[in-house]
Amino acid sequence: MDQHIANISLLVTDYDEAIDFYTKKVGFSLIEDTDLGAGKRWVQVAPGTQQGSALLLAKASTPEQIAAIGQQAGGRVFLFLQTDDFWRDYHAMTLAGVTFLEQPREESYATVVVFSDLYGNKWDLIERK
Repeated sequence: MDQHIANISLLVTDYDEAIDFYTKKVGFSLIEDTDLGAGKRWVQVAPGTQQGSALLLAKASTPEQIAAIGQQAGGRVFLFLQTDDFWRDYHAMTLAGVTFLEQPREESYATVVVFSDLYGNKWDLIERK
């Protein structure tokens, strides 16, 4: 059986501000932006030109969805951005204005730091040992 997770849906308030954050501050590529009509779009962003999992930016449209923006993991780290060069990406993201919630730290398994996206979702930037 050949299966993989293709997309992870991330609730956003606005497609364009989310695209701007992920492409200009985090360094992702815009993989697809297709108009579906009625104000909906199919928007995928991913690290580099990655062919694996991508974020599907989903504009919140109900009160429940709006309330969940920035809290999709209940305040825990939600997503993990693994890199092959922690310090390159950390410095680039810092210069781009990404908010880091702690200082980078060396753990037995990785170099890691927690950052926040534009809505408050927590991410780990991580380089595994």
